[in-house]
Amino acid sequence: MLDLIREFIYGRYAPHGYCLLWQPELVWTHVVSDSLIALSYFSIPLALIHFVRRRRDVEFGWMIWLFALFIMACGTSHLMSIWNLWHGDYGVEALVKVVTAVASVPTAILLWRLIPKALAVPSPGQLQAANRELGALVKQRDAALADLTSEITQRERAEGALIQAQKIDAVGQLTGGIAHDFNNLLQVIAGNLDLIKQRSDDPARVERWTDNALKSVERGTRLTGQLLAFSRTQRLELKTVDINPLVTGVLDLIERTIGVAIQLETDLAADLDPVQADQTQLELAILNLALNARDAMPDGGRLILSTRQVSLAIGELGEQPGEFVEIGVTDTGIGMPPEVAERAVEPFYTTKDVGHGTGLGLSMAFGIAKQSGGTLKIRTAPGEGTTVTILLRCERRSAASANPDRHARRASDKLVPIHANQANARVMIVDDDDDVRRVMTDTLEMLGYECHDFANGVAALAALPDLSPKLVVLDFAMPELNGAEVARRLRSIAPEMPIIFVSGYADSNALDEVVDARSWVLRKPFQASELGRLAGLSSAA
Repeated sequence: MLDLIREFIYGRYAPHGYCLLWQPELVWTHVVSDSLIALSYFSIPLALIHFVRRRRDVEFGWMIWLFALFIMACGTSHLMSIWNLWHGDYGVEALVKVVTAVASVPTAILLWRLIPKALAVPSPGQLQAANRELGALVKQRDAALADLTSEITQRERAEGALIQAQKIDAVGQLTGGIAHDFNNLLQVIAGNLDLIKQRSDDPARVERWTDNALKSVERGTRLTGQLLAFSRTQRLELKTVDINPLVTGVLDLIERTIGVAIQLETDLAADLDPVQADQTQLELAILNLALNARDAMPDGGRLILSTRQVSLAIGELGEQPGEFVEIGVTDTGIGMPPEVAERAVEPFYTTKDVGHGTGLGLSMAFGIAKQSGGTLKIRTAPGEGTTVTILLRCERRSAASANPDRHARRASDKLVPIHANQANARVMIVDDDDDVRRVMTDTLEMLGYECHDFANGVAALAALPDLSPKLVVLDFAMPELNGAEVARRLRSIAPEMPIIFVSGYADSNALDEVVDARSWVLRKPFQASELGRLAGLSSAA
């Protein structure tokens, strides 16, 4: 067997040149041709191997390696053809061809099986078409995003408008009761003033009639203050708030709102710790909850406002445990089914007919509670009424007493009486309302001040250098130059000048920007004694 193999490989065969009769032109033609073919065959697999190693992400890389092996074998067979021109090693050449056949047959078979997958690979033209289609889709997406952004902006504007519409709607519901109450107040004031005019020589009765008129003014003051707070637009300003006085302060407004068919009751716990909240927004939330309760009792019932202090463990609010104050609004109305209660705090969700509610009352109350560090809970069942509870985190009394409201603090400062050296002190009064300006002038002149009044800030600032007043009483909301701008210009001329701001303006943010240690705030309407006390305090400061 070994001899047979040895004879196959090393057999003494005539070289291939012999068959060509050793003609040089034929021999060297074969040599040059086979050399060029062999070099090409050896170059191609090297290029393929370099490509595969640099592009390992090519999906059919294994096929390229197999193809490279086949081409390398083909190149080797051409080298053997050159060798056998002068040698007769045809057995070795046969083995090389066997290796070439072994590499070529599976390569060919696998290549045919690979053709469908290769055809599925996108061509450059197909890729360009796909890119154009993708670009069109991107443009459509960008257009859709722009439309969505525009819709979101419009929705936000609509939400803001609806919130304001809800406030206006609530005020509209109050109009009849407010008009009735104001007519009563005006009647009391006008009647008592008429009596004073008719019998001004009876001091005892004049004093009684004056007290009656002033009580009506105080009632009107509370009412207009609540309405101004209700209609204002402002950011949430957290301050220390005592809950029971806040609740009792809105009772009159709620009672006018709910009507005579609903009995209003309170259950207020004593000794509650103060909380951090925006008083105006919290009042608005309670009023909205009362309106919802009224609507849930179309045939009348009981509305109960309650407060109590509770200790909550961790996890009950998703917040840190601690002391909380509960403000409960309970009605004996129709209640809510579970599916309605689950969505009750969603903005714009309402079960009321079109035109009878915006669906923002509960969501607004929930938002105020969450921004204040608390939450809102609803307990209800069909036919069993509803209790909506606002929970607010308590504040320690020591911290609360250290941070009183600035305007409340100024109103409650200890006011000194007018000293003798304050007589004839020069006061500048600036107010665009002639009647209000005349009342303030008469009040301060009666107290011994020398008053100079002006209808606008421009005239007052022009006269300031010549008058050199000791005090300026300044209306806040005026045309041309408002009180804030007048105060800034006045401060640039006389930095230490005391200023008393008188204002019925609802927004306190603008006042906060100009009120400083040398200024005071007096809310309209005010009594003559309040103006006199502040004038005495500011003149002595």
